[in-house]
Amino acid sequence: MPGLLRVLLLLACLPAQGAWALQLQLEARGLHAQARAVSERLLEDSLARLPPSFRQRLAGPVSVRWSTTLPDEAFARADAWRAHIELNARLLPALLADPQQPARGRHASLELELQATVLHELAHLYDRARYWTPAERRLHRRCRQQLASLGAVGLPGECRGQTARRYTLSDHPRLLDLAGWPQAVGQRGAREAFNGQQARSVDRYELSHPREFFAVNFEHFLLDPQYACRRPSLAALFAEHFAWQPPRQAACAKGLAYLNAGSDFARAPLARLDPARLYRVDYLLAEGNQQWASRFGHSMLRLVLCAPGRAPGEDCLLDVEHHLVLSFRAYVDDVQLSSWGGLSGAYPSRLFVLPLAQVIDEYTRVELRSLQSVPLRLSAGQRLALLTRALEQHWSYDGRYFFISNNCAVETLKLLRSGTADPRLADLDSLLPNGLLQLLVARGLADPSALAEPREAERLGYRFASYRERYTQLFAGLQADWGLPYGQVEDWLDAPPTQRQAWFARASLRQSAALLVLEQAARRRLLLRVQDELKQRYLSESPEALAPLGEGLQRLLQQSGFLSRPAELLGTQGYGLPQDEEWQRLAEHSAQRQAQLQQLAGQLDAALLQLLDPAQRAELAAQDANLRELSAQLRRLQRGAGGLRL
Repeated sequence: MPGLLRVLLLLACLPAQGAWALQLQLEARGLHAQARAVSERLLEDSLARLPPSFRQRLAGPVSVRWSTTLPDEAFARADAWRAHIELNARLLPALLADPQQPARGRHASLELELQATVLHELAHLYDRARYWTPAERRLHRRCRQQLASLGAVGLPGECRGQTARRYTLSDHPRLLDLAGWPQAVGQRGAREAFNGQQARSVDRYELSHPREFFAVNFEHFLLDPQYACRRPSLAALFAEHFAWQPPRQAACAKGLAYLNAGSDFARAPLARLDPARLYRVDYLLAEGNQQWASRFGHSMLRLVLCAPGRAPGEDCLLDVEHHLVLSFRAYVDDVQLSSWGGLSGAYPSRLFVLPLAQVIDEYTRVELRSLQSVPLRLSAGQRLALLTRALEQHWSYDGRYFFISNNCAVETLKLLRSGTADPRLADLDSLLPNGLLQLLVARGLADPSALAEPREAERLGYRFASYRERYTQLFAGLQADWGLPYGQVEDWLDAPPTQRQAWFARASLRQSAALLVLEQAARRRLLLRVQDELKQRYLSESPEALAPLGEGLQRLLQQSGFLSRPAELLGTQGYGLPQDEEWQRLAEHSAQRQAQLQQLAGQLDAALLQLLDPAQRAELAAQDANLRELSAQLRRLQRGAGGLRL
């Protein structure tokens, strides 16, 4: 009994729980009463902003004093070894005079700016203290042991970025993915040095280093009620880490704003995307062709969105006109496209949001490449997180395109990794679009079963066949009927229009329909060839007659840049995902720029016709005459067969 009494007395003498929490202690020497009161209120208000778990982990006293030794541009400095923070004394007179006066930083008032400064420096102290959970410590220890015994090659995916951790959060693989320092492809977890999230930054200082990124975003997480609306992925990470959310949360904009980069300049590009309409995400692969830049295909993601009012389900696959495509592409604002520029990172890499119908037409009709749409095995939460992350990248990312090391496949993989946080992606590396699909299938992330039967896959919208297959079938039928003196369909399409026209008169209704489809394909090929010839003339000779064309193309390319970098419409206003207060400016500026694009495109079309040489004009005229003749012939044969009048 005496022993138990002693234990109870010892427990009674222990300090209260709050004494083991964080304490901010003002060094008040030299401060008059008002300065002391204002300073203590600043520290109390800052302390009240912190998550309870933060205050419990960073337990003990942290001294704070006003210092005259800091540079003018510095607000504060922290010393982790002494648990000490210095504030710039030059700011104290202004704080005493009017705490609500505007500050030179991102926050609304000087008082809030100084609170943010205190929170920023506390974040550095917390980050350096290595507050890891027991599970994290066990993982670090196990990964270091495996590194010592197996080497970097033998490390499992969960150990990527875990063997040399030094900070609580700023070197956490998940934070680095969201912060814009992703894994460099083929480097076994090493991070890229360049941060491509250059647009819509909350503070340019965040891009200087991951430690500053964490501190800057932590202060905004605590102080900005809109932070979870503007940077939802990071807000979710902080909320999970601290098991807490700031009490003041703003109502977010309804839907996620984006700019549709489609080629229909008559259509307003600005739109909102309701995440509740997302049914599925597919890996969309444009199959390769014989051109060196396209040999291994092109990686994209397809957002299977349901029509408004339709409940998510298989029927949403039919709503093709609502589906969107996320496509990382090199943005080229110069008519003199350089292969060396693509290899050396001269062009920005940006995330384009495109209508699926345009992508299908671009690849299957124009480039004669098939598309595979392979469903990704993602949970509902992963799909929503991926969509949110994609729109964050749409507004913030302006990276560098490298044909080898940062191409469409690499960018798509980085988006999948940061968007889903799926551990199966942690150690996945691929430089090739078709190779990435194979790896996704092997890891169980993609389901190729829907493409097992090609015809059924086409019917259900899992495969979009190249029109080359259709053209080949139509040409084979005509060749069997007439014994055409052409080896393959491309020879027929590239033949002079007058040679093809000589066969029209003998065509039946079925044959006329086949000829019309082939003639439309021939016209598309002719236009592409003429455009390429004009470009080559411009690049090689650059005659004065072509100067207006080059200037017009340059203006069109530069004016269209906002479709892939929408942040330029808002300048320095706001950060992250746009909210309602920015919508009106977005709507006005995007409509103005789109109208300019439509006008420029019309002027260029007219200029192109004037710049054609006589032979090209004659060929285009003969091509158009062929289309008119076949259309009239088809209508005549249709009426003669007793069908509907076309």
